[in-house]
Amino acid sequence: MLKMIISGCNGHMGRVVASIASEDPEIEVAAGFDVNSVKRDVFPVYADPMEYGGYADVIVDFSHPSALEGLLSYSTAKKIPLVLCTTGYDDKQLDLIREASKNIPIFKSGNMSIGINLMIDLIKRACAFLGEGFDVELVERHHRRKLDAPSGTALMLAEAARSALAYDASYVFERESRRQPRGDHEIGISAVRGGTIVGEHEVIFAGLDEVIEIKHTAYSRDIFAAGAVKAAKFIASVKHPGLYDMQDLLGK
Repeated sequence: MLKMIISGCNGHMGRVVASIASEDPEIEVAAGFDVNSVKRDVFPVYADPMEYGGYADVIVDFSHPSALEGLLSYSTAKKIPLVLCTTGYDDKQLDLIREASKNIPIFKSGNMSIGINLMIDLIKRACAFLGEGFDVELVERHHRRKLDAPSGTALMLAEAARSALAYDASYVFERESRRQPRGDHEIGISAVRGGTIVGEHEVIFAGLDEVIEIKHTAYSRDIFAAGAVKAAKFIASVKHPGLYDMQDLLGK
């Protein structure tokens, strides 16, 4: 049986992961990490990861970027594979993740949804086919409590587009201060925050007299938690250190 630690276990996504894991006969939640160390009925919770001395096969993290250093220190010291579902890391933190992945397997994705990762393939194909005749714009919408903007998923989709374009595109996050026509080699990224929107991502290809849109809508956070559990099973079976993502899980 796979023994899992949930980092951020008392947050909304952590609770959803715990619920899905509890229904999976192949998984046992051994412990939780959370700054809010309120105990759970079915597993112990620790504010400091180093307080837990038990065994685990994998850690799933849905917490906050501020928890990263402690989490990496613990997982590398204990040689426990790690699934990072948190977004909003800065460049220094991304460097820390890459450095830690030299010692342990780390699964990192801006979005754990299978649908979003299919969308990445569609975006790459569209960019390669449509070429310079279409402008690329991306709009993402999330609930009013989300901290980072644009979302990690939006940046992941934008990077997919940029990697498939024949030119080196630059990101434009706001146009209010620019007061000039849109450049030819731009990818516009806009963020909307309001209500209880779980997550919507729309990529717009605007050409001469026609528009193509590729859109994904999440109606429940369960899809992200289910993807995280699949990622946990995958990364726990990986024998070699490295940085892995959803494309590795899907076998692409």
